[in-house]
Amino acid sequence: MKRLFIPCLVLILLMTACGNSDKANSSTSSSGQDSLTDDSLLTLVQRRTFDYFWEGAEPNSGLARERIHMDGDYPQNDQDIVTIGGGGFGVMAILVGIERKFITREEAVARLSRVVAFLGKADRFHGAWPHWLEGKTGKVKPFSKKDDGGDLVETAFMAQGLICVSEYFRNGNKQEQALANRADSLWKTIDWSWYRKNGENVLYWHWSPQYGWAMNFPVSGYNECLIMYVLAAASPTHGVPAEVYHEGWARNGAVKTDDEQFGHQLVLSHNGSPGSVGPLFWAHYSYLGLDPTGLKDRYADYWTLNKNHTLINRAYAIQNPKGYKGYGEKSWGFTASYSVNGYAGHKPGEDLGVISPTAAISSYPYTPEYSMQVIRHLYEDLGNKVWGKYGFYDAFSETEHWYPQRYLAIDQGPEIVMIENGRSGLLWNLFMKNQDVQNGLKKLGFESPHLKR
Repeated sequence: MKRLFIPCLVLILLMTACGNSDKANSSTSSSGQDSLTDDSLLTLVQRRTFDYFWEGAEPNSGLARERIHMDGDYPQNDQDIVTIGGGGFGVMAILVGIERKFITREEAVARLSRVVAFLGKADRFHGAWPHWLEGKTGKVKPFSKKDDGGDLVETAFMAQGLICVSEYFRNGNKQEQALANRADSLWKTIDWSWYRKNGENVLYWHWSPQYGWAMNFPVSGYNECLIMYVLAAASPTHGVPAEVYHEGWARNGAVKTDDEQFGHQLVLSHNGSPGSVGPLFWAHYSYLGLDPTGLKDRYADYWTLNKNHTLINRAYAIQNPKGYKGYGEKSWGFTASYSVNGYAGHKPGEDLGVISPTAAISSYPYTPEYSMQVIRHLYEDLGNKVWGKYGFYDAFSETEHWYPQRYLAIDQGPEIVMIENGRSGLLWNLFMKNQDVQNGLKKLGFESPHLKR
């Protein structure tokens, strides 16, 4: 298959434009032609993905669009919908953009000031934002009929980003400090305690002013929602007691498991299903800011949890029990994404021949060598089938010859952020130094190298 390479002169110009500090030295590929070094390729992936949240943002709010379809085929009236979770990932991506010199600090402050102003005026429900907002108006866009109010999980993803923004600009100039204070005050107005549904020792995902608690989704572990419980405990204004975490999330210890797959211990029971492995985004969304390195509580070592989750994905693809085309050491990773029949939560054992690039790419901190093999294969071997204006497309299937040119914010965001965490620890260091976060982790009994004694 034809390989996609960039001539040296174009590469130098590209890296200059991106402000890349890594040298654009070339290495020799198996074909004997020059290809990008790992550092240069990582920067290129980050730059393209950053552009989703910068150039591709909804202009009024400055937030990430829920989706961008390069083929222009959108669901009705969907082009200007912004996503709170993906938007939270996007504000973290902007911080990466400053550090990688994709944009100036001043440009970032202007954009983020617009974002926090929009969020402050947008519809909220006991402090929680909905899953979707109309970008032009800030009014709720129902995610489903009864899901037309607060979404505490998506709100937690946004709060994670706002805390990083606050820490990044806390000691800056007058304008930057004003931005930091607004970001800090926004997350502190979230009423986590309301979502206990009349004081139960568990957090509920949704509440609607029209339907109340009709969605009826108490959140227990293990899944992507750990960050919600950490922030609920950390809130200095509307916090929850530690019992909510231990009884609601950890199910009084039942969250633990001794199950294994492919020789790797699961550590925690994925959604309470014995032996089941969840989609790989569970190892990403809560850990864009929450650093799993050395993070432990009475239930898990979170680095081992996430690394094993990643290794199970890779081992499953190598074994390839269903015989799908393209699976292997250089093409693995199963998570929620677009699929051949709509949208699906792909995972080992429940896969459809679809590879979602975000799965392996966003696992870069856990398996840098293996994730790099996937990135290089996608970029060099599959090329324009899977690579476009905003980086790697959301999903593809070699079995079905299916290569849609479509992006989702919730999948693009973890790529740039987790690559950066693997390279510099930027977002991990910002989030973990926040005093409220530290207080919350101590309250729940966590250990971490970041925690002050």
